[in-house]
Amino acid sequence: MTTGRAAARHQQRVDELCAGAIRALTGQANLHFRGRRLHRGHKALPLPAPHLHPSLEHDNFRSFRGAADAVALRLSKSDPALHRRLCPADPVERLLFELQEQFRVEALVPEDMKGMRRNLKHRFDQWSLEFLASGLLESARGMVLYALAQSVRSRLTGDRVLEATEDLIETTRGMLLRMIAIDLGGLRRNLADQAEFAPYALRIAHDVAALVATRDDERGKKGDDAEADDKDDDDRSGFTLLMDFDAEPEDGIALAGTGESRVLAETEGGYRVFTTAYDREVQAGDLVRRELLREYRERLDQRIAAQNVNRARLTRELTALLAQPAIQGWDSAQEEGRIDGARLAQLVSSPAETRLFKSERHEPRADCIVSILIDCSGSMRQTIESVAMLVDILIRALEQAGVTSELLGFTTGAWNGGRAARDWQRGGKPRHPGRLNEVCHMVFKDAETPWRRARPNIAALLKNDLFREGVDGEAVTWACNRMLARDEARRILIVISDGSPMDAATERVNDSFYLDNHLKDVVARFEQGTVHIVGLGVGLDLSPYYSQSLAVDMSKGLDNALFHEVVQLIGGRHRG
Repeated sequence: MTTGRAAARHQQRVDELCAGAIRALTGQANLHFRGRRLHRGHKALPLPAPHLHPSLEHDNFRSFRGAADAVALRLSKSDPALHRRLCPADPVERLLFELQEQFRVEALVPEDMKGMRRNLKHRFDQWSLEFLASGLLESARGMVLYALAQSVRSRLTGDRVLEATEDLIETTRGMLLRMIAIDLGGLRRNLADQAEFAPYALRIAHDVAALVATRDDERGKKGDDAEADDKDDDDRSGFTLLMDFDAEPEDGIALAGTGESRVLAETEGGYRVFTTAYDREVQAGDLVRRELLREYRERLDQRIAAQNVNRARLTRELTALLAQPAIQGWDSAQEEGRIDGARLAQLVSSPAETRLFKSERHEPRADCIVSILIDCSGSMRQTIESVAMLVDILIRALEQAGVTSELLGFTTGAWNGGRAARDWQRGGKPRHPGRLNEVCHMVFKDAETPWRRARPNIAALLKNDLFREGVDGEAVTWACNRMLARDEARRILIVISDGSPMDAATERVNDSFYLDNHLKDVVARFEQGTVHIVGLGVGLDLSPYYSQSLAVDMSKGLDNALFHEVVQLIGGRHRG
């Protein structure tokens, strides 16, 4: 047998043993490795942390067993739907959030499984030594990320940091521990509760990612040479290249995760709101300083000018779709039609005159309103500039087609429940209180304001700190009721989102699909009436919520083909 074939057989045997261990620990009989990828049936599963990827070239079987134990803990002690909804879009933040969730489950090893604990520690130490040998600790970014990984895992599991790198990272580690001490304590207190653990992990991920970005900026200002730049790029690659975050279907578009809410189904009266005392509706432009708003508008205009979009063609398509012929008066002095009484005197004075008739003048008229509702939850920050360009171009074309339009957004007034959650706690924490956050509905452009006057306010979409969590069902209700209060005969709502409804406080005290199921109920109710609702998924298939939906990838910019698809969606020719 050749060396290559022997290695392949050995790898296959190791995969079989690891898969058997994972099946035994999780009780999931349909798990197996194929092509070095763990599958559940025919679906490939992600291996979401870099130390879960040992190789025969560098690692022994104990490392493989440690990785298998870590994967089994992740499958059995972590809710993937909840994690996916909470996961931030920024790559560095996402990496750090993924690591913390993995360390959380590794800290939940049963006390009587000491062998598993040793396997996990061995695997993480081997990965740490590989990181040291790669030279990635020589860059500022690599040092911060590595020191955080060592510190968080040590605090959560009780294992000592790797002795070989302890002195190297001590200064950075001390600085990080001072910065995240409060949130790190929150992680330790909430190891057994993923929903409670997540807000602390998200804050740590956000703060450390900001620190990494600051250090990158400082390096750039010092004018470091290209070799240093390449080193930092390699550093990030060392953390991320082995991270298989998503394992999406072959078409690259994920399906929105959904399920059944027992709490919503069993609650008398259905969906509840604990308090509306802190809810607000605001003009988005008022949330941004005028000078900053002008900067955002200039940036947006520059980006739009660089897009290859034929707005005149888009206007024609929208006119053809949404406008109907309507009588807009009469054309006189015609040679046929109805006799024009005002011109009969000409028949006496000019018997040869034939232009004595009038005819109805028909022109396209759009008795229609299109409302665009944007999900302003945290994950949308990554793509909001492309979304802002899309809606700005679309609203301008709608106006030129004679169609009334609104641009709305929704978020929450706080993370993790805010004042509403504190009131609930002071009130004795009654069971299943319903929605438990402060909703914030934002008006970027109302129906009465023309595009030219609304231009600055539309640019408020670029202000990142507007983006928190999302209560989609109430936002859809709000947007639909605004349209129903108007006289237009045709009403169309376009919901732009990149995920399922998400409010951590509400999910924690009800269940994971409480907001999810409410959104389904709201959409179904309005679709039976006079509002046509469609979903535009940013990198996500929203068909579980909207019977008419389109998933798009806007990472490569905007073009005529994308807008043609959006027009088709508005016209009801796309189905999720």
